[in-house]
Amino acid sequence: MSGAVSMLRPPPGNPATRPELTDALRASVQVKSRQVLELLHAIAEEFDAKGGATFANSFGAEDMVLTDLIVKSGLPIEIFSLDTGRLPAETYTLMGEVEKHYDIKLKVFFPQSEAVEQFVRIKGINAFYESVDLRKECCGIRKVEPLRRALAGKGAWITGMRAAQSATRTELAVREFDAGNKLEKFNPLSDWSEAEVWAYIRANGVPYNALHDQFYPSIGCAPCTRAVALGEDVRAGRWWWEDPTSKECGLHVKK
Repeated sequence: MSGAVSMLRPPPGNPATRPELTDALRASVQVKSRQVLELLHAIAEEFDAKGGATFANSFGAEDMVLTDLIVKSGLPIEIFSLDTGRLPAETYTLMGEVEKHYDIKLKVFFPQSEAVEQFVRIKGINAFYESVDLRKECCGIRKVEPLRRALAGKGAWITGMRAAQSATRTELAVREFDAGNKLEKFNPLSDWSEAEVWAYIRANGVPYNALHDQFYPSIGCAPCTRAVALGEDVRAGRWWWEDPTSKECGLHVKK
């Protein structure tokens, strides 16, 4: 079973920062997990008659924590994912593992093929390396437009973002209005540390992306993600050729 496969891997998390599962860390995770569950229940209740709430799962460690909490609690919160067409093989492996582990079928949204074909034909297969504008155009086609379709008609969406992840997320609120998509947005793990995320995964046998064991704390599309060095920021491997202040794909940019 997939759960057994996960247990055969090394203890999860970035090998350089893998936390010791102390009593204090366990206690902190238990308290925060209860708080997140209370929030998720409140979200499901508030938006039940307003189009419902949906959770955007990109299969990072944080998203796997929320997936585990939502599925095990039987909450009426939809889970969807975006397949950009250029995800790492390890992410696709995890997608299959998640379906088996939780006995669910994922709702996956893909970019419009015509838009991808035109971008590649005119700009080039790896044009995103050439400028921030071209990279954001690629993200717009492969992520932002599919996200709009995924959120259409919903009352709220949930993400696995944490405030400590990058310079663009330091002011991350638990609840905010997403003006771009015109609905409420929730970040239940906003105040969680990386250690707490991995402590939850270890304590609950949650499946996770094998790239995390290869110094990939943050995982996106394969050509735009690399491993990080000891001491680097957790999102240093995302669009590593850009300035840290520009490192968002457009899914979470405030307007």
